[in-house]
Amino acid sequence: MGKIIALANQKGGVGKTTTTINLAASLAAFEKKVLVVDADPQANASSGLGIDIKSIDCSLYDCLINGEESRKVLVSTALEGLEVLPSHIDLVGAEIEMLNMEDREYTLKKILLPLKNEYDFILVDCSPSLGLITVNALTASDSVIIPVQCEYFALEGISKLLNTIKLIKAKLNPELEIEGFLVTMYDARLRVANEIYEEVRRLFQELVFRTAIQRNVKLIEASSFGQPVLLYDAESKGSANHMQLAQELIEKNK
Repeated sequence: MGKIIALANQKGGVGKTTTTINLAASLAAFEKKVLVVDADPQANASSGLGIDIKSIDCSLYDCLINGEESRKVLVSTALEGLEVLPSHIDLVGAEIEMLNMEDREYTLKKILLPLKNEYDFILVDCSPSLGLITVNALTASDSVIIPVQCEYFALEGISKLLNTIKLIKAKLNPELEIEGFLVTMYDARLRVANEIYEEVRRLFQELVFRTAIQRNVKLIEASSFGQPVLLYDAESKGSANHMQLAQELIEKNK
């Protein structure tokens, strides 16, 4: 049975979507079957994997609101074994439309459960908020990866996210665990980056991934071309970091 992992942090710009795209591609390169669920209305994970979001007929929104069967919505990517359940700007309104639904926190779980056996990993890219869609993602997931960028105020809001995880674990999903804290945008030359890295390690200890994602311009370039960095520049530092992260995740879940 596959594992559903949410990538969440209500703080924007922490490298959450970049990690989702490139971790998924790296896992596929290790011959794992991977599904990316784009649960962010900005749909950057979808477009970052080469999907033209203007041309898709159905998205996660249709699954959540109109009961569309998830298998009919899946889109293939340029990488064998990697598929996407795409997002759409319509998802912005989904939270309001879901308010009157029965068991509204479990809607995404019901969508993903039939797919769980078909993939080794299902990665859910959450929006930078702690709204109902993110609550749905955490309720549906087995674990959560929390990206933390190496900048001032990086740890701001982490306590709020941890509190949300604690509440979801207590009331909606007792199985939810923290897969790990992932240090992103790391630049070893900067004192502040090293200080934050050490602080994250001190606070969360063995929950911190050994792999840190270094600052790398190729990661930004790759996304703008609608490609994971593995296809854009396999020799880059960004590609090597994500391959290392994928290997660590696979070992952790053997």
